[in-house]
Amino acid sequence: MLQVSNVTLQFGGRVLFKDVNLKFTKGNCYGIIGANGAGKSTFLKILTGELEPNKGEVLRDEKERMSVLMQNQNAYDDHTVLETVLLGHKRLMEIAKQKEELYNKADFSEADGMLAGELETEYAELGGWEADSEAKTLLKSIGIGEDCFDKMMSDMDSKQKVKVLLAQALFLNPDILILDEPTNNLDFKTTRWLEEYLLNFENTVIIVSHNRHFLNKVCTHICDVDYGQINMMLGNYDFWYETNQLLQKQAKDQNKKAEQRAKELKDFIARFSANASKAKQATSRKKELEKLTIEDFKISSRRYPYIDFKYEQEIGREILVVKNLTKKGFFENLSFSVGRDDKIVFLANNSLAITKLFEILMNKDTADSGTINWGKTIKVSYLPQDNREYFEGKNESLVDWLRQYSKEQNETYIRSWLGRMLFSGEEALKPVSVLSGGEKVRCMFAKMMLESGNFIIMDEPTNHLDLESITALNKGMMNFKGCMLFTTHDQEIIETVANRVIDIVDEHTIRDKMGTFEEYQNSLNH
Repeated sequence: MLQVSNVTLQFGGRVLFKDVNLKFTKGNCYGIIGANGAGKSTFLKILTGELEPNKGEVLRDEKERMSVLMQNQNAYDDHTVLETVLLGHKRLMEIAKQKEELYNKADFSEADGMLAGELETEYAELGGWEADSEAKTLLKSIGIGEDCFDKMMSDMDSKQKVKVLLAQALFLNPDILILDEPTNNLDFKTTRWLEEYLLNFENTVIIVSHNRHFLNKVCTHICDVDYGQINMMLGNYDFWYETNQLLQKQAKDQNKKAEQRAKELKDFIARFSANASKAKQATSRKKELEKLTIEDFKISSRRYPYIDFKYEQEIGREILVVKNLTKKGFFENLSFSVGRDDKIVFLANNSLAITKLFEILMNKDTADSGTINWGKTIKVSYLPQDNREYFEGKNESLVDWLRQYSKEQNETYIRSWLGRMLFSGEEALKPVSVLSGGEKVRCMFAKMMLESGNFIIMDEPTNHLDLESITALNKGMMNFKGCMLFTTHDQEIIETVANRVIDIVDEHTIRDKMGTFEEYQNSLNH
């Protein structure tokens, strides 16, 4: 069991959370959610002991082993893959090293023998004799082959490193498992494997993630970091979201009724307080007014942008026909045509193949061979994965930056679109050069909405976004009535938006299937 007692953390005058009391118990999986900057990862650092709170304490049984998924992919570059996994159990590695030093002593004494015996007993109890085979089994199951076991971590690519560090965190069944964004850079197959692993995991799991599908699948509880507090709720992310929306609506409705009644009472008192025949009633209403409570709404750190893609030009019969498109090293003889209602998700083992395809479709790169024919009525709006060309070396304000993509040049009009993307007041005047990754993506959404394209192409649109922006984007993509090509790691978006899947399995193999992502996956298993 892990317990948080009266924990408060603040930096200067800013309170991240105050008087937090939580209990994390065996057999449960806790998802930590909150807006960017709310303090999710900071809270994990308090749980792991990396950061001391200003007040309160974290209580844990000393016998319980805590394991943490490392975010620094290069931390083990001077170790082999197998060594990196084994280092997930620090005490076991300490004992192994201590034993080796003892047995190598030239003057091995009786006391050394006693100590060696104690170490051997503890080593066996911790599973030391099975550790090597356990680590290898875990690596294989997560998609790291035997040919990589003796490779240096510095020679592994980033996607492989993530898998190795995940194996390190899971190694030898820790009592408390802490995972900060575990699905980042994981392919669907490994993410699904991890979901199944955690569903069968019998100890305590605490997760920070922006992956809603993952949170829905594995979480038994949600801990919401907001209003300077951390509140725990039983259930998965969807249950928390629906409950939270309902409670907010009820509170607003209740306040609205109270405000209306207060107005009625004040009007009556103002009209009749000087009237002798109505004085008694006026006094009665004054007492009612005094008892009436109108709640002061706390300001949430959670903000949802408004994403709604509309278009003016209707789509004609001819939309897009791609024939025998080839880009060496990525795909060969790729052919497909887009129908009027198509929302196509592109998958690939090599994600660069999709980026290349989208760049070729947008005339930002050239194919080696093949043809692309766009319909005359089609207006494309494009969100690239790398948006640097739109922002680098530019110092204009957000208003001036967005104005170049708008027919209407009026500042109030431009500001209204920035407001949808959560840039209000002075924020709309800051230079685009200082924007964060997530802010740049939100600016690109504003640009796309102003362009009013009837055909949208998106390359990893959820990169850099928080849960609130991802949720808003998901709704916008679902509501869009035009055609869409997209790729994303967000499984919830794929499952709720796509009605067709094109999978670039390798350079020579393309699968094209109408239907949902789930239907596509089921077809692979038959």
